[in-house]
Amino acid sequence: METYQTKHEAPGVISLVQRLWQRVLSQPAVVLAVMTAILCFAANHLLVVTDPVESNYALTAKEMLASGDYFSPRIFGNYWYDKPIFFYWELIAAFKLFGISNFAARFFPALFGVAGILLAYAFTARLYDKKTGFFTGLILLTTVEYFYLSKAVITDMTLFVFYSACLMAFYIAYSEKRPAFYYVAYAFAGLSVLTKGPIGLLQPGLIILLFLLWRRDLKALLHIKMISGLLLFLAITAIWYVPMYLLHGSDFISQFIGVHNVLRATVSEHPRYDVWYYYSAIFLVGFIPWVFTLPLAWRDYGLTRKMAALWKEKKVHLPALSMKTQFLIVWAVTIFVTYQFMATKYMTYTFPYMIPIAIGFASYLKKYDRFVVNMAGIVLALYVAVTYLVIIPQCQQASAYGVSQIVRTMADDQTTVVSYGGRYSVSQTYYSGHPSYRLATADRIRELQPGDISWNAKNVMPFMAIEDLPDHDKVLALVNDRDEAHFLQEVPGKWKWIGQKGVWVVYQKESDL
Repeated sequence: METYQTKHEAPGVISLVQRLWQRVLSQPAVVLAVMTAILCFAANHLLVVTDPVESNYALTAKEMLASGDYFSPRIFGNYWYDKPIFFYWELIAAFKLFGISNFAARFFPALFGVAGILLAYAFTARLYDKKTGFFTGLILLTTVEYFYLSKAVITDMTLFVFYSACLMAFYIAYSEKRPAFYYVAYAFAGLSVLTKGPIGLLQPGLIILLFLLWRRDLKALLHIKMISGLLLFLAITAIWYVPMYLLHGSDFISQFIGVHNVLRATVSEHPRYDVWYYYSAIFLVGFIPWVFTLPLAWRDYGLTRKMAALWKEKKVHLPALSMKTQFLIVWAVTIFVTYQFMATKYMTYTFPYMIPIAIGFASYLKKYDRFVVNMAGIVLALYVAVTYLVIIPQCQQASAYGVSQIVRTMADDQTTVVSYGGRYSVSQTYYSGHPSYRLATADRIRELQPGDISWNAKNVMPFMAIEDLPDHDKVLALVNDRDEAHFLQEVPGKWKWIGQKGVWVVYQKESDL
């Protein structure tokens, strides 16, 4: 009886699965949009802004909004030129729409996360077919790196969309002989430069040049609307760069170009990461879980046999590659190599290579469609669970949100708030509205304060010398728990322990009680 039922039920189950699969493939963009929106927006209202990076963007946008100056980024009342304007405009728009909140801060990264998946799908479907496009979007969405950056309050997801759209528009214009798309490419290059700086033009331009060199088609440069396209590019970028130069002159040039572009490329901001294998490790981690299918690709493409034959013949036989494959290879490899040669290395720099690599994964995994769908479903469910169970408390730990609530209840306009030890927390100021002075000796402050073109330019927080600490006004001290004993020894006065949130311990001067 069991055998009879199994034999007759199995075709029905298979038929149902096939019908569901056909329905998914009939509306792949809608399915991807829904899944991406669920993942990118899940629990964003509960994810507090973290230190040390997210809080810089959030506080800058908050201060710009309060000042009514939407051109000059400022933090702690000081102009600073760490990044161009576009992401700050996103944050300001979100704060205006939803109020200053966790959800608002993460709204545009999540929205651009959805846009990035749909862009990857549309481009891949155009190059190959809808099934490959769907798997590209699904694979990209479920990578660790994409999941992280779709929720992070940083510029990279916005740059990813603009940068990718620039290269896609160029390829469509070139391969389909639709010159109007060249203007789309120039426009997105302009938006990339408004988001991240000169790299938004220079690197896509290098990718295009190397692709044309490989194609032995440099004469195509005569047909890419270079003069009119660059005029469009300049018109877009001039919206911000020209007013900034007119307003701030040489300070803007020396800090934005000198520190945050030239210095970043030539002097490592994080020397311990300046190693040859850094971006290889980022690739392996960033493409989890799909990186574990690479042995499958090795087997399917018979690479062991091909390498053995290569070793035996001592000759390299390069396969004939299609134009689209050449373009995708140049796109991914150029990003990887150029950033490897830069002195400052950061995990998100190579993020724009994700689409061509995801297409590569989709190309050989699409024949394992059931495995891919099942794996993606498990990973999506896991990511949502991890968001609620792990990421929310981890964000609390990486933020001074908790201690800022103590400051808000205890501090008034006459209170001096100081911070001692650990990495300076910008999120405390963002959430409490009370800036905290970084407490150090006068000699140490002289070493840390911004001056010439150096990484000290990032030290824009207010400082206070221990020797100048008020002995009569109300004083709250936020002390990193690792430096608590040192604080009590080095900083004069009697201090009362108030409480602890995360890594921050709150003390108040006893004389003020």
